[in-house]
Amino acid sequence: MVEEGKKAPAFSLKDQDGKKLSLNELKGKNIVLYFYPKDNTSGCTKEACNFRDEFPKFGKLKAVILGVSPDSVDSHKKFAAKYNLPFTLLSDENKVVVEKYGVWQEKSMYGRKYMGVVRSTFIIDKEGKIRKIFRKVKVADHNKEVMDALKELK
Repeated sequence: MVEEGKKAPAFSLKDQDGKKLSLNELKGKNIVLYFYPKDNTSGCTKEACNFRDEFPKFGKLKAVILGVSPDSVDSHKKFAAKYNLPFTLLSDENKVVVEKYGVWQEKSMYGRKYMGVVRSTFIIDKEGKIRKIFRKVKVADHNKEVMDALKELK
């Protein structure tokens, strides 16, 4: 189980340009690792655009933003281009990382049960430890909650 204060599970995934990125490569940086269900859906688009709109502020806090979903590299590329997203989107088509972080769970909509990503955000510090976990995220003002948590890392 992933918990605050524990080491973040390692991973290596392809970004929207098809380049591999591993958590180890980002040691020494604060990381906002946010998991979202699907590119181009209303809540996910709003969440991504909120991070985009506040991106310079995250930069001042020396934080790297990584969005992760089971969508393909190609889907991420189109999503990032369409909304001019200045941060990295990672493709977890095999659902390895969503499983590791415990965000691949049973959900239900209109009485139908299915497996999917539960919108969640993990703040990982420069040493690779999880400092804050936001589970079942509500999109409105989530970027501000994340920023407040990052300010505490200084």
